Amino acid sequence: MLSRTLGRSGPSVSAIGLGAMGMSDFYGPADETESIATIHAALDAGVTLIDTGDFYGMGHNEMLIADALKGAKRDKAILSVKYGAQRDASGAFIGMATDPVATKTALAYTLKRLRVDYIDIYRPARVSPGVPIEDTVGAIADLVKAGYVRHIGLSEAGAETIRRAHKVHPIVDLQIEYSILTRGVERKILPTLRELGIGMTAYGVLSRGLISDSALGGGSHGGFRSHAPRFQGENLNRNLALVQALKDIADENGCTVAQLAIAWVASRGDDIVPLIGARKRERLAESLGALDVTLSPADLARIEAAAPPDAVAGARYSPEQMAMLDSER
Repeated sequence: MLSRTLGRSGPSVSAIGLGAMGMSDFYGPADETESIATIHAALDAGVTLIDTGDFYGMGHNEMLIADALKGAKRDKAILSVKYGAQRDASGAFIGMATDPVATKTALAYTLKRLRVDYIDIYRPARVSPGVPIEDTVGAIADLVKAGYVRHIGLSEAGAETIRRAHKVHPIVDLQIEYSILTRGVERKILPTLRELGIGMTAYGVLSRGLISDSALGGGSHGGFRSHAPRFQGENLNRNLALVQALKDIADENGCTVAQLAIAWVASRGDDIVPLIGARKRERLAESLGALDVTLSPADLARIEAAAPPDAVAGARYSPEQMAMLDSER
């Protein structure tokens, strides 16, 4: 397994990370036995970075990972945890809690659910408009001093917020959506990360499954995707045309369109680690195959021509969720 370092002060992690969200939430039912087997297969393949959130399945995802990491497997994993998103009994999102008291309470519960003594990378899931980022990062810095957290990350933060946070305590990485079809980070955020020596963990590298053979084959778009603008009406038709053009390039390179998409994100710099949301071992194996895909300058130029930066139709979230993104302000 190839490795990459998250930022100037962060840990060395596998060149691809495993995002566990879909094993508990947002994409329909998942089989726990298969999910645990997938985590084990990832660890056996050399994947070290496992990403979760305390609100994925209302704590279920952390407990699932805890079961998967029983015994010596904890030592093989670098755990990245998001917190702060508040949900009611129906699962609806009702706000953010990232003030110092909420931060320290959330971490205490996460340690219990994961059955670990520390978290490798801890980060607020969103930047709360009502809490200064200095207060949030300062609280996590206290947890670093106490030994409960090793490194601090951010998620979906804009360039100015990143600068403010980094002044309080070194930030090792920003988690943010980045793919062939989602490239807004290239304007201000990615240059800021590189100026400050902060890495990126990129989620949504397959655009929520849009960049896949399954989507081209008319696969179902349930769960989160049933409300996502890019999967609606004419937007979907336009976006699938882009994916078909990418598939033509993938076919010529002897890989799947999903592998092409993962390889493209990985090619954007050694400071970027793609997160793959595989819920089954077969999907994990396909995703790891992207590490064997080498994109030539000609390939990259063709991808750029097939799917220019602003070609995608529709926003990446609903208007209500977009309004919560500091990265989009």
